[in-house]
Amino acid sequence: MGMRRIAGNVVVMIAVCMAGAAGAQQPITLHGAVQFADEHAFNRTLLKFEELTKKYYGKPINFVLHRNSELGTEKDYFAYLNQGISVDYAVVSPSHMSTFAKSAPLMDMPFLFRDESHWKKVLDADALKPIADEVAKKADVMILGYAGGGTRNLIVNKPVRNLQELKGLSIRVMGAPIQTRMFQAITAAPTVIAYTEIYNAIQTGVIQAAENEAAGLEQMKFYEVGPHISLTRHAITVRPVCFSGKTFRRLPKDLQDAIVKAGREAGSYGRQIESSEDQQRLQRLEKEGKLKTYVFTDRDQLMKLAEPIKQGYAKEVGAEAVLAGINAVK
Repeated sequence: MGMRRIAGNVVVMIAVCMAGAAGAQQPITLHGAVQFADEHAFNRTLLKFEELTKKYYGKPINFVLHRNSELGTEKDYFAYLNQGISVDYAVVSPSHMSTFAKSAPLMDMPFLFRDESHWKKVLDADALKPIADEVAKKADVMILGYAGGGTRNLIVNKPVRNLQELKGLSIRVMGAPIQTRMFQAITAAPTVIAYTEIYNAIQTGVIQAAENEAAGLEQMKFYEVGPHISLTRHAITVRPVCFSGKTFRRLPKDLQDAIVKAGREAGSYGRQIESSEDQQRLQRLEKEGKLKTYVFTDRDQLMKLAEPIKQGYAKEVGAEAVLAGINAVK
């Protein structure tokens, strides 16, 4: 009987030790990635996502945010998210999703939004949900929310103020085919070049121009080689806050819920800070003598030239209903 009691106590002790070991497991660690430094809106958006996730989860969890392109570019991040390795969350341009989801670059299409008010209403109405659903299905990447809000203009090594001066301008565009088609339609000469190569490409005369919002312009110091900013206002950015589907499914339900809620709110936060700071940033840089802005007098004509390309692209990728829904938002 004594031996049985001792054996029973040993079993109890082992069970207690195993339970203690399970309880002492290291907290979950999530890895994020961003191309920029701390002051950039994307970085601040992802830090807000971290803060809110911790708040809503309420349990120990670690976040590691890899800054300054430590893990490559957004195109790399999206591939990692799809594979469920290296990167669990990131802000990624829709153009980099086109390999998996044909309709995704529509979110980033030039001349998609009439103005900032239209952009805000489209996102608030969740009019982009069908595209987010396709990205989730085909790329296994969740779009939790939408950051962005920067107005993209041309960054040029000479003044460009109208269609005549725009014609034949060699300009860097992102890799999605719609970007090339759109800039061809407005009479420029687009070419795809890696983001990290833009500065050298303008400096050496490979291209004359690029296009970007004010935050990227300042972060990458593009004004040093392209100090003439043509205010074409051809796009207002939509920058999805993404999370790996493979990572998400490995997480406990309460953490999943916290991530979904935090991602949506972090996206809203990112839109607020970038849209509010965009014009202020341009004005400050101009006041500091680092660049000069020019009103593009033929913007209405650009919108007309772009319209057939928008319609044709939407039909090609099966997103006619999405585009119609965006256009219907008043």
